Amino acid sequence: MIVEAFIAFILIFTATLVIYGIGKHSAPKTALSENEQDAYACGEKVLFQGLKINVPLYKYLIYFVIFDAAVLVIAFAAFAISVANPLLLILYLGIILAAGVVLLDGGKD
Repeated sequence: MIVEAFIAFILIFTATLVIYGIGKHSAPKTALSENEQDAYACGEKVLFQGLKINVPLYKYLIYFVIFDAAVLVIAFAAFAISVANPLLLILYLGIILAAGVVLLDGGKD
């Protein structure tokens, strides 16, 4: 069973690489002029500065990932409760809770 899955993966991966290679070599090549490569906005040349990142928004992203993962684990464990080990599930949820508490406490600098 595992051998067949591995062979199927290798065949699909090889076919994908062949199709990608054929497409890359047969696609028309375009030469961009200097004006086409420049940034353009409403007729004015634009100087791009570095990307500014709003760090507090990442905190909410991390909250979402932590708690969304916990909900998914609980949902999948509910379907496979006979197979899932309840102690590992409780340990995982405890780690998620600890990560949330550390994140709450660590953001007050």
